[in-house]
Amino acid sequence: MLLSYALTAGLIFLADRISKHLVMAHMQKGESIPVVPPFFYLTYVQNRGAAFGLFQGKVGLLSLIALVCLFFVLLHWQKLKAKSAFVRWGVLISFVGAVGNLIDRLRWGAVIDFLDVRVFVFNVADAAIVFGVALLFWEVLVHDPQTR
Repeated sequence: MLLSYALTAGLIFLADRISKHLVMAHMQKGESIPVVPPFFYLTYVQNRGAAFGLFQGKVGLLSLIALVCLFFVLLHWQKLKAKSAFVRWGVLISFVGAVGNLIDRLRWGAVIDFLDVRVFVFNVADAAIVFGVALLFWEVLVHDPQTR
C-alpha cells in the first residue's frame, strides 16, 4: 500500500511540476492558446491569491495556512491510515496538490495556473486538491453511517 501511495503522490507531483515548468518556459504571462475553443485554453496566469481570486497579494498568509495544514496532516497520518480508503486517498492527493502550490508561492510569489476553462484558470495541483476533497466528501456523504 505504501508503494501505491508513493507512486501516486510522485506522479501527481511530477505532472504538476513539469506542466508548470513547460508553461513558464514556452509561454508569456497572459498568453492564451486555444485547445478546444471556446471551452478550453492554455492560459499562463500567475495567481497571487487563492481560488477564485480571493486573498489577492496575501502570499505569506496563504503559505502559512498551507504549512499549518500540511503539518497537521503529517502529525495525524498514523490516525488517517486507520480510516477508509476514500479518506486516505483524499488526504494524500490533496496533500500533494497543496505541496505543489506551496512550492510555487514560496518560489515565485504566486501559483502558476494555465488550464483555462473560461470560468476559471487552474493547474494540476488545484485539480488534485479538488479531487482529493471530492473523495473526502464522498466518504462523508455516501459511506458515513451518521449521514444516513
